[in-house]
Amino acid sequence: MIIIGLTGNIASGKSAVSRFLKKLGADIVDLDQLAKKIQSQNVNDIIDKMEEVFGKEVVSNGKVNRKKLGSIVFSDKEKLNKLNEIMIPVMTKFVKKIIEEKRASGVEVLVVDAAILFEANWDKIVDTVWVVYIPKKLQLERLMKRENIGRGEALRRIESQMPIFEKIKRTDVVIDNSGDFSQMESQILELWKKIQNSI
Repeated sequence: MIIIGLTGNIASGKSAVSRFLKKLGADIVDLDQLAKKIQSQNVNDIIDKMEEVFGKEVVSNGKVNRKKLGSIVFSDKEKLNKLNEIMIPVMTKFVKKIIEEKRASGVEVLVVDAAILFEANWDKIVDTVWVVYIPKKLQLERLMKRENIGRGEALRRIESQMPIFEKIKRTDVVIDNSGDFSQMESQILELWKKIQNSI
């Protein structure tokens, strides 16, 4: 089994790349969805820990208010680090378990789709790392439009993440997503052919 670690910063089009890889036949582990599942099921009393660290306002009716949590952690690097300290150890256990299950069931290509791949050290549990890149100006435009937020808020969210050039330095493959969908697809198809040849 080949494990691809797919990462990229907010509004880079990482999800579109992930969807296309799924269409080609890859199995996907979406770490954002996994985080939501862990929070909604209150695994390891994670909700209590969040309430303790971020205050009562991040929990409503026993569920994490992700919008409220996002507004707190995206504007304060220290709080974001605290959130990662709470979430990453639990998520890592789940990811490792999922990888073993997929391997046992005969999956050929598994994509671990994670914005915080490097921050969580998940690059160590994959075979190859792909980073989706777009220029900051385009990233800003896409994020403002997608989330319906102002420039200042969008910049705060972008700057709360590891700089993209840091990620590029540590990656095996850079997917340039500054063009249209077909340009992105043709890059993926080339990479997919190489993977199929190596299986």
